[in-house]
Amino acid sequence: MIFTSDNTNKLGHGLGLRSPHIDYILATKPMVDWFEVVTENYMHTRGNSFQKLMSVRKDYPIAIHGVSLSIGSTDEFDQNYLQTWKNFIDLIEPVMVSDHLCWTHVNAHHSHDLLPLPYTEEVIKHIVDRIDAVQNHIARPILLENASTYISFKESDLTEWTFISEIAQRSGCGILLDINNIFVNAHNHQFDPIEYIHGIDPHKIGYFHLAGHFDKGTYLFDTHGDRMAEQAWQLYEKTVQHTGLKPTLIEWDNDIPSFDTLMDERSIAIQRGQHAIA
Repeated sequence: MIFTSDNTNKLGHGLGLRSPHIDYILATKPMVDWFEVVTENYMHTRGNSFQKLMSVRKDYPIAIHGVSLSIGSTDEFDQNYLQTWKNFIDLIEPVMVSDHLCWTHVNAHHSHDLLPLPYTEEVIKHIVDRIDAVQNHIARPILLENASTYISFKESDLTEWTFISEIAQRSGCGILLDINNIFVNAHNHQFDPIEYIHGIDPHKIGYFHLAGHFDKGTYLFDTHGDRMAEQAWQLYEKTVQHTGLKPTLIEWDNDIPSFDTLMDERSIAIQRGQHAIA
Protein backbone atom coordinates (compact mmCIF):
# COMPACT_ATOMS: atom_id res chain seq x y z
CA MET A 1 0.00 0.00 0.00
CA ILE A 2 1.77 3.12 -1.27
CA PHE A 3 1.05 6.75 -0.45
CA THR A 4 1.10 9.13 -3.40
CA SER A 5 0.83 12.88 -3.15
CA ASP A 6 -0.63 13.15 -6.66
CA ASN A 7 -4.22 13.31 -5.39
CA THR A 8 -3.54 15.84 -2.64
CA ASN A 9 -0.97 18.27 -4.07
CA LYS A 10 -3.68 20.74 -5.12
CA LEU A 11 -5.55 20.65 -1.82
CA GLY A 12 -4.40 24.14 -0.87
CA HIS A 13 -4.22 25.82 2.53
CA GLY A 14 -6.17 24.58 5.53
CA LEU A 15 -6.75 25.21 9.22
CA GLY A 16 -6.97 23.02 12.26
CA LEU A 17 -10.66 22.75 13.16
CA ARG A 18 -11.14 23.69 16.82
CA SER A 19 -14.40 23.68 18.73
CA PRO A 20 -14.56 27.45 19.51
CA HIS A 21 -14.75 28.15 15.77
CA ILE A 22 -17.13 25.46 14.51
CA ASP A 23 -20.39 27.39 14.87
CA TYR A 24 -18.82 30.38 13.12
CA ILE A 25 -17.59 28.16 10.28
CA LEU A 26 -21.00 26.56 9.83
CA ALA A 27 -22.70 29.95 9.81
CA THR A 28 -20.31 31.82 7.51
CA LYS A 29 -18.61 29.13 5.37
CA PRO A 30 -15.27 30.96 5.19
CA MET A 31 -12.91 30.60 2.22
CA VAL A 32 -10.73 27.80 3.58
CA ASP A 33 -9.61 24.94 1.35
CA TRP A 34 -9.81 22.19 4.00
CA PHE A 35 -9.75 21.45 7.71
CA GLU A 36 -7.85 19.01 9.92
CA VAL A 37 -9.32 17.51 13.09
CA VAL A 38 -7.68 15.69 15.98
CA THR A 39 -8.86 12.10 15.62
CA GLU A 40 -9.32 11.35 19.30
CA ASN A 41 -11.61 14.36 19.76
CA TYR A 42 -14.27 12.73 17.56
CA MET A 43 -13.69 9.03 17.02
CA HIS A 44 -15.36 7.87 20.24
CA THR A 45 -18.55 9.92 19.97
CA ARG A 46 -21.57 10.28 17.71
CA GLY A 47 -22.98 13.15 19.73
CA ASN A 48 -23.37 16.87 19.04
CA SER A 49 -19.69 17.55 18.30
CA PHE A 50 -19.57 14.68 15.82
CA GLN A 51 -22.75 15.88 14.12
CA LYS A 52 -21.23 19.35 13.74
CA LEU A 53 -18.13 17.82 12.23
CA MET A 54 -20.28 15.96 9.73
CA SER A 55 -21.94 19.26 8.84
CA VAL A 56 -18.54 20.84 8.22
CA ARG A 57 -17.63 17.77 6.16
CA LYS A 58 -20.46 18.56 3.74
CA ASP A 59 -18.70 21.77 2.73
CA TYR A 60 -14.98 21.04 3.18
CA PRO A 61 -12.48 18.20 2.78
CA ILE A 62 -11.37 16.87 6.17
CA ALA A 63 -8.03 15.36 7.19
CA ILE A 64 -7.79 13.48 10.49
CA HIS A 65 -4.67 13.67 12.64
CA GLY A 66 -4.17 11.32 15.58
CA VAL A 67 -2.05 11.42 18.74
CA SER A 68 -2.54 7.92 20.21
CA LEU A 69 -1.52 5.35 17.60
CA SER A 70 1.90 4.93 19.27
CA ILE A 71 3.43 3.44 16.14
CA GLY A 72 6.84 3.12 17.83
CA SER A 73 5.68 1.21 20.92
CA THR A 74 6.51 -2.42 21.60
CA ASP A 75 2.97 -2.98 22.93
CA GLU A 76 0.57 -4.94 20.77
CA PHE A 77 -1.88 -2.64 19.04
CA ASP A 78 -5.12 -1.97 20.88
CA GLN A 79 -7.55 -3.67 18.50
CA ASN A 80 -10.49 -1.75 19.91
CA TYR A 81 -8.70 1.52 19.17
CA LEU A 82 -7.84 0.40 15.63
CA GLN A 83 -11.41 -0.67 14.87
CA THR A 84 -12.94 2.49 16.35
CA TRP A 85 -10.46 4.51 14.31
CA LYS A 86 -11.32 2.59 11.13
CA ASN A 87 -15.06 3.09 11.72
CA PHE A 88 -14.45 6.82 12.09
CA ILE A 89 -12.36 6.90 8.92
CA ASP A 90 -15.07 5.07 6.99
CA LEU A 91 -17.68 7.60 8.12
CA ILE A 92 -15.65 10.76 7.54
CA GLU A 93 -13.88 9.60 4.36
CA PRO A 94 -10.95 11.94 5.05
CA VAL A 95 -8.60 13.19 2.37
CA MET A 96 -5.64 12.14 4.54
CA VAL A 97 -5.07 10.12 7.73
CA SER A 98 -2.05 10.83 9.91
CA ASP A 99 -0.43 10.30 13.29
CA HIS A 100 3.04 10.86 14.76
CA LEU A 101 6.35 9.05 14.37
CA CYS A 102 6.79 8.43 18.08
CA TRP A 103 5.53 6.28 20.93
CA THR A 104 3.06 7.30 23.62
CA HIS A 105 2.59 4.20 25.79
CA VAL A 106 4.20 0.92 26.80
CA ASN A 107 3.10 -1.89 29.11
CA ALA A 108 -0.35 -0.23 29.17
CA HIS A 109 1.08 2.90 30.79
CA HIS A 110 0.18 6.04 28.85
CA SER A 111 2.44 9.08 28.89
CA HIS A 112 -0.04 11.40 27.13
CA ASP A 113 2.95 12.81 25.29
CA LEU A 114 4.74 12.20 21.99
CA LEU A 115 7.98 10.48 22.99
CA PRO A 116 11.15 10.22 20.84
CA LEU A 117 12.63 7.12 19.27
CA PRO A 118 16.18 5.88 18.74
CA TYR A 119 17.16 6.34 15.11
CA THR A 120 18.42 2.85 14.31
CA GLU A 121 17.91 0.15 11.70
CA GLU A 122 16.26 -2.10 14.29
CA VAL A 123 13.64 0.52 15.08
CA ILE A 124 13.01 1.16 11.38
CA LYS A 125 12.22 -2.53 10.81
CA HIS A 126 9.95 -2.60 13.87
CA ILE A 127 7.98 0.45 12.77
CA VAL A 128 7.69 -0.63 9.13
CA ASP A 129 6.09 -3.90 10.25
CA ARG A 130 3.62 -1.99 12.43
CA ILE A 131 2.76 0.45 9.65
CA ASP A 132 2.03 -2.48 7.37
CA ALA A 133 -0.40 -3.92 9.92
CA VAL A 134 -2.12 -0.57 10.40
CA GLN A 135 -2.45 0.22 6.70
CA ASN A 136 -3.85 -3.22 5.98
CA HIS A 137 -6.37 -2.82 8.80
CA ILE A 138 -7.74 0.53 7.67
CA ALA A 139 -7.26 -0.29 3.96
CA ARG A 140 -5.44 2.93 3.11
CA PRO A 141 -1.98 4.48 3.51
CA ILE A 142 -1.24 6.73 6.46
CA LEU A 143 1.08 9.68 6.96
CA LEU A 144 3.46 10.02 9.89
CA GLU A 145 4.58 13.37 11.31
CA ASN A 146 8.07 14.24 12.51
CA ALA A 147 7.75 15.11 16.20
CA SER A 148 9.48 17.83 18.22
CA THR A 149 12.03 16.34 20.64
CA TYR A 150 14.07 17.54 23.60
CA ILE A 151 16.30 14.54 24.26
CA SER A 152 18.06 12.05 22.00
CA PHE A 153 19.30 8.47 22.34
CA LYS A 154 23.00 7.66 22.40
CA GLU A 155 22.11 4.50 20.42
CA SER A 156 20.99 6.56 17.42
CA ASP A 157 23.29 6.03 14.45
CA LEU A 158 21.10 7.68 11.79
CA THR A 159 19.95 11.24 11.28
CA GLU A 160 16.31 12.03 11.93
CA TRP A 161 15.68 12.73 8.24
CA THR A 162 17.29 9.48 7.13
CA PHE A 163 15.21 7.63 9.73
CA ILE A 164 11.87 9.04 8.61
CA SER A 165 12.76 8.77 4.92
CA GLU A 166 13.67 5.10 5.23
CA ILE A 167 10.43 4.35 7.06
CA ALA A 168 8.36 6.10 4.40
CA GLN A 169 10.21 4.39 1.56
CA ARG A 170 10.01 0.86 2.98
CA SER A 171 6.47 1.00 4.34
CA GLY A 172 4.77 3.02 1.60
CA CYS A 173 3.43 5.54 4.12
CA GLY A 174 3.53 9.28 3.53
CA ILE A 175 5.14 12.05 5.55
CA LEU A 176 3.35 14.89 7.29
CA LEU A 177 6.24 17.35 7.46
CA ASP A 178 6.03 19.78 10.37
CA ILE A 179 8.26 22.73 9.49
CA ASN A 180 8.22 24.22 12.98
CA ASN A 181 9.25 20.86 14.48
CA ILE A 182 12.24 20.72 12.14
CA PHE A 183 13.20 24.23 13.20
CA VAL A 184 12.80 23.37 16.90
CA ASN A 185 14.76 20.12 16.63
CA ALA A 186 17.53 21.73 14.56
CA HIS A 187 18.06 24.22 17.38
CA ASN A 188 17.70 21.69 20.20
CA HIS A 189 19.97 19.04 18.64
CA GLN A 190 22.29 21.28 16.64
CA PHE A 191 21.81 20.11 13.06
CA ASP A 192 21.30 21.94 9.77
CA PRO A 193 17.57 22.17 8.96
CA ILE A 194 18.32 22.66 5.27
CA GLU A 195 20.16 19.33 5.18
CA TYR A 196 17.04 17.80 6.79
CA ILE A 197 14.75 19.28 4.13
CA HIS A 198 16.95 18.10 1.28
CA GLY A 199 17.01 14.62 2.80
CA ILE A 200 13.23 14.21 2.36
CA ASP A 201 11.72 12.95 -0.90
CA PRO A 202 9.14 15.58 -1.95
CA HIS A 203 6.92 12.87 -3.44
CA LYS A 204 6.47 11.33 0.02
CA ILE A 205 5.20 14.56 1.59
CA GLY A 206 1.42 14.68 2.00
CA TYR A 207 1.25 18.10 3.59
CA PHE A 208 2.97 20.61 5.86
CA HIS A 209 2.16 21.69 9.40
CA LEU A 210 2.96 25.26 10.43
CA ALA A 211 2.81 26.25 14.11
CA GLY A 212 4.41 28.37 16.78
CA HIS A 213 7.01 27.67 19.46
CA PHE A 214 8.40 29.32 22.58
CA ASP A 215 12.05 30.17 23.20
CA LYS A 216 12.97 28.82 26.65
CA GLY A 217 16.51 30.18 26.44
CA THR A 218 18.49 26.93 26.39
CA TYR A 219 16.00 25.18 24.10
CA LEU A 220 12.95 25.79 21.92
CA PHE A 221 9.60 24.38 23.03
CA ASP A 222 6.90 23.44 20.52
CA THR A 223 3.68 24.98 21.85
CA HIS A 224 1.18 25.22 18.96
CA GLY A 225 0.10 28.34 20.80
CA ASP A 226 1.49 31.27 18.84
CA ARG A 227 2.22 32.59 15.38
CA MET A 228 5.06 31.13 13.33
CA ALA A 229 8.43 32.71 14.10
CA GLU A 230 10.10 34.61 11.26
CA GLN A 231 13.02 32.15 11.07
CA ALA A 232 10.53 29.27 10.80
CA TRP A 233 8.75 31.10 7.98
CA GLN A 234 12.10 31.42 6.21
CA LEU A 235 12.60 27.66 6.59
CA TYR A 236 9.13 27.12 5.12
CA GLU A 237 10.07 29.17 2.06
CA LYS A 238 13.29 27.18 1.60
CA THR A 239 11.29 23.98 1.96
CA VAL A 240 8.82 25.01 -0.74
CA GLN A 241 11.73 25.90 -3.01
CA HIS A 242 12.90 22.29 -2.66
CA THR A 243 9.55 20.46 -2.70
CA GLY A 244 7.25 22.74 -4.64
CA LEU A 245 3.92 23.83 -3.22
CA LYS A 246 2.25 21.26 -0.97
CA PRO A 247 -0.99 21.36 1.03
CA THR A 248 -0.28 23.47 4.09
CA LEU A 249 -2.08 23.62 7.43
CA ILE A 250 -1.99 26.20 10.21
CA GLU A 251 -1.96 24.24 13.49
CA TRP A 252 -2.92 26.12 16.68
CA ASP A 253 -3.93 24.10 19.77
CA ASN A 254 -3.19 26.24 22.84
CA ASP A 255 -4.38 29.77 23.64
CA ILE A 256 -6.63 29.45 20.62
CA PRO A 257 -7.05 32.88 19.00
CA SER A 258 -9.86 34.40 16.98
CA PHE A 259 -10.69 32.78 13.68
CA ASP A 260 -9.50 35.96 11.95
CA THR A 261 -6.01 35.40 13.41
CA LEU A 262 -5.91 31.90 11.93
CA MET A 263 -7.04 33.26 8.58
CA ASP A 264 -4.27 35.87 8.77
CA GLU A 265 -1.66 33.14 9.36
CA ARG A 266 -3.14 31.19 6.44
CA SER A 267 -2.80 34.27 4.20
CA ILE A 268 0.84 34.63 5.23
CA ALA A 269 1.44 30.97 4.35
CA ILE A 270 -0.06 31.53 0.90
CA GLN A 271 2.07 34.63 0.33
CA ARG A 272 5.29 33.05 1.59
CA GLY A 273 4.73 29.93 -0.50
CA GLN A 274 4.09 31.93 -3.66
CA HIS A 275 7.15 34.07 -2.94
CA ALA A 276 9.26 30.94 -2.60
CA ILE A 277 8.45 29.68 -6.09
CA ALA A 278 8.39 33.08 -7.82
